[in-house]
Amino acid sequence: MTPLTPPTPDRPLSVLVVEDDFRVAELHADYARRVDGFAVAGIARSGAEAARRLGSGTHASEDRIDLLLLDSYLPDGSGIELIGSPPARQARVDVIMVTADDSGAAVRRALQLGALNYLVKPFEPDRLAELLSAYRDYRRLLAHPHCDQSMIDQALRSRYAGNRTGGVRGKSPLTSGRIVELLAGSADDLSAQEVAAGTGIARATAQRYLAQLAEEDVAEVFLRYGSTGRPEHRYRLRHRR
Repeated sequence: MTPLTPPTPDRPLSVLVVEDDFRVAELHADYARRVDGFAVAGIARSGAEAARRLGSGTHASEDRIDLLLLDSYLPDGSGIELIGSPPARQARVDVIMVTADDSGAAVRRALQLGALNYLVKPFEPDRLAELLSAYRDYRRLLAHPHCDQSMIDQALRSRYAGNRTGGVRGKSPLTSGRIVELLAGSADDLSAQEVAAGTGIARATAQRYLAQLAEEDVAEVFLRYGSTGRPEHRYRLRHRR
């Protein structure tokens, strides 16, 4: 079997976003472009379009696609079934599911067919960046013609590095409590910027705390689309006081 080309500065990993909602697709493509070692090959709005794109390249060509960011809800069927399709198999493409389908059956089916990871919408941009960075390391480690067991172990750890739940480093209960109080006292959901302004902390810090509160099921997060078409993450308490 011909080895796949490892990512290099001259040949970044090529990503195809498979998503029928053009606003969400552009957002995911933008997230991928910001991660070192990746380039976006384009956007496919259906399974059929994705299959055509996969069939247009060869294993060794510069235009081959390395990774699909794949939604399961597509206008012409389940994106999950694309994973095991002949075009995907022949292209030897890797897959990260990025979908609102949070059913256990869907997750299991995607993994059975060969998906490397599964990310449920909505999510923080850093989560996708973590998964892409982990995938990049995974590919680099397995680009060697011969891998000893330690390299294989490291590659597998890299593959799942984005799934670690470490929480907020140096988390302050006082800061977390202030954010919870702000959410509880607000009649409307809030953005990370609004929480930052209301608590006097940096926006990036507010975003990390909010993501942790959402992971702990204290807060819930969802997307709101503005006039620009760019979705904004909004937060509110799951049970208001």
